[in-house]
Amino acid sequence: MKFRPKGSVSDLAVFGGPPVFSEPLHVGRPNIGDRGVLLKRMNELLDRRWLTNNGPLVQEFEERIAELSGVKHCVATCNATAALEVAVRALDLRGEIIVPAFTFIATAHALRWQGLTPVFCDIDPTTHTIDPAEVLRNVTPRTTGILGVHLWGRPCDADVLTDIARARGLALLFDASHAFWCSYKGRMVGQFGDVEVFSFHATKCINSGEGGAIVTNDGELARRARLMINFGFDGFDRVTSIGINAKMSEMAAAMGLTSLDSLHDFMDAAHGNYKTYECELEDLPGIRMLAHDPSERSNYHYVVLEIDEAVAQIGRDEVQRVLWAENVLARRYFYPGCHRHEPYASDGRVREQRLPVTDTVAARVLCLPTGTAIGPDEVGAICRVIRFVADRAPEVQARLRGV
Repeated sequence: MKFRPKGSVSDLAVFGGPPVFSEPLHVGRPNIGDRGVLLKRMNELLDRRWLTNNGPLVQEFEERIAELSGVKHCVATCNATAALEVAVRALDLRGEIIVPAFTFIATAHALRWQGLTPVFCDIDPTTHTIDPAEVLRNVTPRTTGILGVHLWGRPCDADVLTDIARARGLALLFDASHAFWCSYKGRMVGQFGDVEVFSFHATKCINSGEGGAIVTNDGELARRARLMINFGFDGFDRVTSIGINAKMSEMAAAMGLTSLDSLHDFMDAAHGNYKTYECELEDLPGIRMLAHDPSERSNYHYVVLEIDEAVAQIGRDEVQRVLWAENVLARRYFYPGCHRHEPYASDGRVREQRLPVTDTVAARVLCLPTGTAIGPDEVGAICRVIRFVADRAPEVQARLRGV
């Protein structure tokens, strides 16, 4: 990745200069492990002619995910959305499920697709995860479950949510798409609630190209989920329940296993980028970088800024415009919130609901590139652009409004 040397950032693209980066720098660019090992696995699976239907690589992938997460059962799936759908069906949920509005739309869609009603809940302004106090306010006689989302690799307050679920007789699930290899009070994510779901999409820290997993310590729930992902087949020619095709393929498992082989390299790279961002962006008025608890394990896969326009004198969207002009494709994650997307925005009850923290956070959050595709030099160049914008916010803002 070529970029202009330190010091030339004053001639930003929005002022007529060339972009800092010659090629787009994406958020979520995939981590790629050892290609030789991946190709070896691919050749072996082709030689076996066993491409799907619970092959040996899928079985190995499940075993390794379960071991790393400290759970008894892992059911690998084609993606995390299907995993969520299977999980709620395996729990036989009905009626309303409380879920944060500040999450990827798939979290809500998985519920709606299964005929459930997502009841959107506000979030904690500091952690961006579901606010347990708001959960309590949204419980009704129709509520059957709570679906928390571990965001940015920072887990929900699982203890309080567990207490609420037990006291009210509710199922408790977690969308842990962001939180593989993360911990909460010393315990690995995957061990909480009735079931948790991981994503191994290409943009995640560990990826199988496309993929997901259901993890649980409940053997009966795992058994039901395993039947459901394979059309309900219990054996070669006996169908015992309704099901779909949500299986992970051997090719995806080969990619997932190769990613796991490089787990520590991926985490070290992400942590190094995170620390560089943290050092370079400290003390910027109105720009807060979300921190991770150093006493917990984190994958450091998300670098998240929260930009307060009233203090920074420039808004999140304007900072994003500057970065995009420099070929840094920063992302407004989860904007504007699930409750403002269809089909939910047209629902009268949702329209009347007030989620002030979600609205505020969704208007401020900006995610920056990280992962093995970049290193300290690229991070430093990105930070110089952001510092320039922060230092000369009124001038940059005026220029943007005149473009």
